[in-house]
Amino acid sequence: MLGTVINTLSIVFMGLFGYFAGRKLNEDLREYLMRVMGIVVFVVGLRMAFETSNFALMTLSIISGSFSGHVLGIENRLEGFGKKIERRFEGSKFAEGFISGTLLFCVGSMAIIGPIQEALTGDMTVLLTKSVLDGIASVVLSSTLGIGVLFSAIPVLVYQSFFYFGATAVKGYATAGMISEITAIGGVLIVAIGLDLMEVVDLKPGNMLPSFVFIPVYMKLLSLGFLIV
Repeated sequence: MLGTVINTLSIVFMGLFGYFAGRKLNEDLREYLMRVMGIVVFVVGLRMAFETSNFALMTLSIISGSFSGHVLGIENRLEGFGKKIERRFEGSKFAEGFISGTLLFCVGSMAIIGPIQEALTGDMTVLLTKSVLDGIASVVLSSTLGIGVLFSAIPVLVYQSFFYFGATAVKGYATAGMISEITAIGGVLIVAIGLDLMEVVDLKPGNMLPSFVFIPVYMKLLSLGFLIV
C-alpha cells in the first residue's frame, strides 16, 4: 500500500509545483523528460518479464489476451470513456483539471499492475516508476488546468487501493510460480507502455490486460496435462 501512497503524494506535491512554477518549464523539456522516462519504464518492464519460467506460456497468454482485448476494443472504450467525461465537464477549469488528471493517472495498465505487484510480491518498482511519471505529468497538467489536477490524487488512491486489497485477498491462493508468471505478464505490458512513451510504437497496452485472466487458466490446464508448452 505504501507504493500507492507515494504515488498519490507525488501527484499532489508535483501538482503544486506545476501550479506555481510549471508555466516556466519549456514544452520541449516536458516532452523530452517523458521520453526519457519511457526508457526507464521499458527497462523496468523488461526486468519483470524475465521472471517467467515458461516463455511459451507467457507468449500464449499475451497473444490470447491481446486478441481478446482487441476484439473487445478495451483501449478504444477507455479512450472513448475519457473523452466523453471530458466533454461533459468542458468549460469548468477545476472540473477539467480533476477529470483530466484522474483519467491520465488511473486509466492505464500501470495503475493496475503496480498495486497488484506490490500486494503479491512486496515490490514497489512499478508504482515508484509510475510516481515519477505521474509527477511529471502533474506538473504539466496543473500548469495549464489549475488546482483541480491535485484533487485527482483522491480517486487514484481509491482506485489503486481496490486492486491492492483485491490482490491481497487472493494472495493466499496464488502459488509462487503463478505470482512470477503474473509479474512477467505485467512486465510485458510495462514494456509496451515504455515504447509508447518513447513514441516508438503504440501497442495499445489496455488491449493486453485480459492476459492476466489467461495466465492462471493456462497454468491450471498445464498442471492437469491438458496443455503442453
